[in-house]
Amino acid sequence: MGREEDSAQQRYEAICRTLLSSPGVTRDVDSTQTRSRFGSSALKVNDRIFAMLVKGSLVVKLPTLRVDALAASGGGERYDAGRGGRPMKEWLTLTSGSEEEWESLAREALEFVAHRSAA
Repeated sequence: MGREEDSAQQRYEAICRTLLSSPGVTRDVDSTQTRSRFGSSALKVNDRIFAMLVKGSLVVKLPTLRVDALAASGGGERYDAGRGGRPMKEWLTLTSGSEEEWESLAREALEFVAHRSAA
């Protein structure tokens, strides 16, 4: 793991420590996994993923229009989970060098997913 990925991991761990105190928030961490799987150390609310660290980038679930706006402004990119080059419309990737605030977007993602899962 490079220095940039270490820094991203540290930022993500700080977000996890903060958000795990929120109602309904959990984190699945499976140290027996030899190969990372989608959401293997993701933050979840009501058992639905809202944020995860993927290859040194924070990935968050937000409303499509919000993802569109952030992607258009250069605040991130649509997340592509390797599904034949089709980015996922409600997922945004933020690199470790992103100017966007990771924690505030993770909180926004938490609220979005919590609201959707309560409906």
